[in-house]
Amino acid sequence: MRIFTRGVTLVLTLCSAALMAEEKPVGITPDRMDVEADHQGQTIIIHRNPDHTATIDPDFALTSRPCPPFCIQPMHIAPGVETIGELEVLDMLERINAGDDSIILIDSRTPDWVARGMIPGAINVPWTMLNASRSDPLTIADLLETQFGAMQTDGFWDFSQAKTLILYCNGLWCGQSPTNIKTLLRLGYPAHKLKWYRGGMQAWQTVGLTTTTP
Repeated sequence: MRIFTRGVTLVLTLCSAALMAEEKPVGITPDRMDVEADHQGQTIIIHRNPDHTATIDPDFALTSRPCPPFCIQPMHIAPGVETIGELEVLDMLERINAGDDSIILIDSRTPDWVARGMIPGAINVPWTMLNASRSDPLTIADLLETQFGAMQTDGFWDFSQAKTLILYCNGLWCGQSPTNIKTLLRLGYPAHKLKWYRGGMQAWQTVGLTTTTP
């Protein structure tokens, strides 16, 4: 009888603990539960998955991808380019959603990856579109002028009114956003107007934040 009672008590304790865990919210920070982002004219609420048993998307579960090309990236990609994390990205998205058009969040991945999910509020500028060996000067110039706010005068680029760009890709093993950043720097884009979310989609998914499809 004593063994049976102990068994019942243990089961009840475990059930009670599970219920308490389910009732605990999964916030972004202690004082912030979600963030609104405008994505292609639609408001998306970014929050963390409330399911305490949720696991990472299988697309990002691999730990050992062949290097090259999937090599671990440094913490600082270039002098003057700030490396940021999830909270800084969310802060920028809040500013964008409030009407600040001086900031753009850029998904540097190719469309096949983007189709699996992206950060709400981002636009897709594949690394191939900015790469001189895979794109063309007119396409690159059009991006710089119409989307990034640069101006061309007498054959020279003026970046004084250029937007602040936050670039990301699949994670710390992904070279697509670093390639975009290095290309922009070679074109003369000011380093202080470039920010790199190194963790990318893998880190974003690891903490259970909302994604959307194009």
